[in-house]
This record gives sequence, structure tokens and C-alpha cells, in this order.
Amino acid sequence: MIIDCHGHYTTAPKALEDWRNAQIAGINDSSKKPSPASLKISDDELRDSIERNQLKFMRERGSDLTIFSPRASFMAHHIGDFEVSSTWASICNELIHRVTKLFPDSFIGAAMLPQSPGVDPKTCIPELDRCVRDYGFVAINLNPDPSGGHWTSPPLTDKHWYPIYEKMVEYDIPAMVHVSTSCNACFHTTGAHYINADTTAVMQLIQGDLFKDFPTLRFVIPHGGGAAPYHWGRYRGLAQELKKPLLKDHLLKNVFFDTCVYHQPGIDLLTKVIPVENVLFASEMIGAVRGIDPETGHNYDDTKRYIEATLNLDAQQRHMIYEGNARRVYPRLDAALKARGK
Repeated sequence: MIIDCHGHYTTAPKALEDWRNAQIAGINDSSKKPSPASLKISDDELRDSIERNQLKFMRERGSDLTIFSPRASFMAHHIGDFEVSSTWASICNELIHRVTKLFPDSFIGAAMLPQSPGVDPKTCIPELDRCVRDYGFVAINLNPDPSGGHWTSPPLTDKHWYPIYEKMVEYDIPAMVHVSTSCNACFHTTGAHYINADTTAVMQLIQGDLFKDFPTLRFVIPHGGGAAPYHWGRYRGLAQELKKPLLKDHLLKNVFFDTCVYHQPGIDLLTKVIPVENVLFASEMIGAVRGIDPETGHNYDDTKRYIEATLNLDAQQRHMIYEGNARRVYPRLDAALKARGK
């Protein structure tokens, strides 16, 4: 199988965005606040939005299953308070669940958490529980910066986050460390804030000793790990100066990188620098970069082409990136596939 560990519902019917706009308007005018029940999206609308988009490209490009979560830029945890985030997360996660029920062979869910700046992460636990227990989701997305580009939360190694980590260990699920929209004009959302956050997460984990407290905790750093693989020597050197173990022992038993890197030299570097055991196939298809590369004539986010073309991998290593590593990092995914005889 070819498992894409990084997919977002970027093509949801417009009614979802309209409802969200009404919810935001209702923050300052309660008379405009919509009820969750007022959002009406039919199964046929969901099917159409998926079949003409994600599923079409999956079939054309040769991937089999996508770990699917709500649209990252729509999480916007900085908007409103916890109640706003909680209602919004519940609605978005329910739509993901409906998609996975309509297309069970092609999609499996990962949860958006109802994070809110300055709010104790333990408030996210009921939604996390619901998504894993009731919806069969196999992972969560964790936003290390709910403030939207102002970085008001403690580092990921701080005990502030431990309620989430305890649940991750209990359920044996990984988290993809994924920020949302930037409301800081200095940081373009997908070109700067996303990559900044990926790089920041790696450095925070190097600075701390989180995995001594949670030896089975697992994080997927998206977008190829941000700048980290490109500057791997810098991070090895900084870890050495901080008197930390070698990164292969300090980080790489618990931290993994996806292949959302949109050109061949980037994938070549990733697969040369990072051990193959720590690389998971992903495309973030119909995401930040949707155009066609004029140098190749193919979509930038058709990442399978880069995996196939790199000279750094043999057939067994490609299998690990496409399937084996995902089944190991996402045990609930592996169990769900085995239950289907796959």
C-alpha cells in the first residue's frame, strides 16, 4: 500500500466556510451566532467534494489511503475563546468522520483539537477521546502555537502539554505538529509560519528531555521537517553543545518527518540525511502548493514522483516510506488495516 500520512479536507463544501464566517461574526454579536445544527451538508455534497478532488488525484498518482484531517489553515485557534474552538473542532472532526465512513478504503481520520491561546490543553481531552473512541481516528494534529504566529505558548517540552501527551500514550497515537493560519503579518502562513513551526518544534525537542518522561511518544514533523534536515549538522552540533545524546538516540526514536517537500533536490536531501526509518510518505495534496512546476510539467505536490526518482532508495526502503513506517508510527492505523485483511 501507499499511505499518505498528511491530508487535509481543503475542498469541503462552501457551506462549512459560510458557517465559520457566521460563527466568527457571532463572537461580537450573539444574535448572529449560528447553531451547529444549522450547518447542512449532504452525503452527496461530501462525495462530490472528495471524488472530484482528493480521490481523483489519489487514483491518478497511485496512492491508496490518506490520513485525513480538517483543513489546517481553518483551525485558526487564535479566533474567539475555547467555546468557539470547541464547537468548530467538533463540526470539522464530524465531517472528517463522515468522509471516512463514505470512503473507508481511502481515508482514515486524524483529529483537530479545540485549542485556544492561554487555555489549559486538558480541555482538549473530551474531543480527543471522542475522535479516537467513537470515530476511530488514528492520530491528532497538535498546534504548538495557538496564538497564530505570536508564540505565546510554552515549548512542546513543557509540562503545560503533558495532559495531551498522557492521552497520546494511553491511546498509542502520534501527533502531527501542525500550526494553523498566521495572524502575524511578518509570517506568511504556508511559506513562513508552517516551516518556522516545523523547525522550531525540532529545536524545542532537542533542547528538552521530553522522551525521558514519555519514551513511547511519537511526533510527525510535517513539510519535510522544515529547515531541520537541511541544517542537520547545525542541530547535531547544538545538541552536542547542550550535552544531549546523539540525535539518533535523543530524537529519532520518537520524531519522524514527512515527504511534503515539493521538488526533487529536497527529497534527495531528506532521504540522504534522515534515516529511512524516520521518513513517512505524504503529499498534503490540494494544499499549500497546488500549481504545476514549469520545470517538470507535473504538480509540485505529486510527491510520489520524487520518491520513485531518487537514487537514495532501493525497493525495500521505498516500501518502508510508503507503508511500513506509517503502520509502525500509527499503530491504530495498522490495526484497522489488519482488521480489513490488509
